[in-house]
Amino acid sequence: MHTLPTLVLAMAALMSCAAMAASPSPADAKDTATPMPAWEQLTQAQRDALIAPLRARWNDSPERRARMYEYAQRWQNMTPEQRKRAHRGMKRWKHMDPGQRAQARALFQKMRGMSKEDRSELREQWHAMTPEQRRQWVERNPPVER
Repeated sequence: MHTLPTLVLAMAALMSCAAMAASPSPADAKDTATPMPAWEQLTQAQRDALIAPLRARWNDSPERRARMYEYAQRWQNMTPEQRKRAHRGMKRWKHMDPGQRAQARALFQKMRGMSKEDRSELREQWHAMTPEQRRQWVERNPPVER
């Protein structure tokens, strides 16, 4: 079982990675990657700066704490490839407009309980739909807010 500090650190890493994906760093601008130190090598001020957004989100949303904790546990269990895919997904999500996000939520929730074959069939149907047909599909299959 993971300890709470380890999970909190994983959540902080996830959130900071999402923030980093959203805005290029100076290293990205120069196309040179500067190796960053291990957590143990960071100063306390650097650690606090990384954890501050998580601390604020945790304190501001007591009703979401269980879900945040669940996300941290899942992140800990991901392979490096799964984490890369998650980063790409977070980046795509950030650049979606509200309508695209609603469509993505509806599709995800609908596919969640489907077999692999049914998901593949729905994906093919989705790609063949016009924007208006997609809008209508989402109206018939609204995402459930969590």
